[in-house]
Amino acid sequence: MRCVIAGGGTGGHLFPGMAIAEAFVEREAGNEVLFIGTERGIEARVLPNGRFPLKMIHAMPIQGRSFKGKLRAVWALPKAISEALTILKSFRPDFVLGVGGYASGPTVLAALLLRIKRAIHEQNVIPGMANRLLKRFSQRVFVSFEETKQYFPEEKTIVTGNPIRKEIVASASLRERGDRFTLLVFGGSAGAHRINTAMMDALDALKELRSSLRIIHQTGQEDFAFVSKGYAEKGFEAEVMPFIDEMARCYRRADLVVCRSGASTVSELAVCGKASILIPYPYAAHNHQWINAQKLVDRGAAKMIGDRELGGISLAEMILQLFYHQEERERMEEAIRRVGRPKAAEEIVDHCYELVRQ
Repeated sequence: MRCVIAGGGTGGHLFPGMAIAEAFVEREAGNEVLFIGTERGIEARVLPNGRFPLKMIHAMPIQGRSFKGKLRAVWALPKAISEALTILKSFRPDFVLGVGGYASGPTVLAALLLRIKRAIHEQNVIPGMANRLLKRFSQRVFVSFEETKQYFPEEKTIVTGNPIRKEIVASASLRERGDRFTLLVFGGSAGAHRINTAMMDALDALKELRSSLRIIHQTGQEDFAFVSKGYAEKGFEAEVMPFIDEMARCYRRADLVVCRSGASTVSELAVCGKASILIPYPYAAHNHQWINAQKLVDRGAAKMIGDRELGGISLAEMILQLFYHQEERERMEEAIRRVGRPKAAEEIVDHCYELVRQ
């Protein structure tokens, strides 16, 4: 069987798509997956030379753009659909799955024109613009949260959870105990300047932990030099990277995580059972990162610092609190594990098989 997975742009869209692709090719020998994305998305950097081939179309974002930007995006849509049609005619997939992002809309619409089976997956509690539009043209809608069902037709919507990459699921029950407490810090796939600066500002207040703390920090490309220099000057042991390729290894080593609260990150934390300090991105569409974080806080599964309250002192105080109170971290770990859906990717593949055979 052949499958096209369309979308990306950010890791929050791409990584669940990759998890579904992994489950699909393992389901049956000979299965093939093709990704359709754009040059501006993270897929252009992550997928080349990897396990899955990638084709590009010239789709553009609409949401969050100026009026002129939206006009350009709408003007580019027919070309993007035409490019997707050409790719689908050549690859001849059995079904197309949209995972959100710029390329998802044109590709699912192209699949509609070619009468190819179609499904979409929504990662967040509140759906993005692409999936709000595509729900009319999709035959299955997979959602990560029970609360999301209200936005889609009940008869074709299924709660599966958010798919997690195979290597992260495989190592979820493993933990690498080192000689130091390991703090994992990261923003989105491109880093988070606010988290980076707050962490640098927190170092003076964390100096009592200097000999007990090891830090793994994903900075994004722009802040890499600044953060590396900051840790070196303050004498902290830190592994600093612009982008973390081996996320599973980092989760295994982490005793505490400081991060954003995008849907994929929250799902990974849940499957791996990690205590975390969540710092929602304040400009996320529909404020979905705050909603994601609050759901965990209400369950006692995470701590949260809002963007307005974020600073070196507030971050350091929360890190110190959780460093010195292991029993609190363990309660958070137990609570967040109850939220995890490690079989989400396999469940989506099962439903796609059923759709194709109808």
